[in-house]
Amino acid sequence: MSSAILRQASSVARTATRSCAFSTSAVSRRDFVQELYLKELKSYKAPPPPKDAHVGVVKAYSLPPAPQAPVLPADLAAELSAYDSAEPTFAASAKPAESEESSGPTGADAFLSFLEADEPKAEAHH
Repeated sequence: MSSAILRQASSVARTATRSCAFSTSAVSRRDFVQELYLKELKSYKAPPPPKDAHVGVVKAYSLPPAPQAPVLPADLAAELSAYDSAEPTFAASAKPAESEESSGPTGADAFLSFLEADEPKAEAHH
């Protein structure tokens, strides 16, 4: 007889858990943590910045000095005539060395002869 009671109690318990497992009411689906978080976010007020927060961060602006007009030399004609009479100096032109020319053809001829040359045979290492 006790086994029949236990079977009946276990079947009632199973049906109760099946029916209570899925609740469709709006009240039980509320997320309390999210609501608490949103409530705290809405009630948060940022502290106002202090009035002297910019001190030490922003430099004081000062106008740059006004530019001055260029001054022409007093004896401009004498300086221009000295410039005209001066001989221009040229950079020393580098002449190709004789040893490079005597070493063989250069440019395209050297490249073509390099391509036509036989490759050296690799030595066998023992």
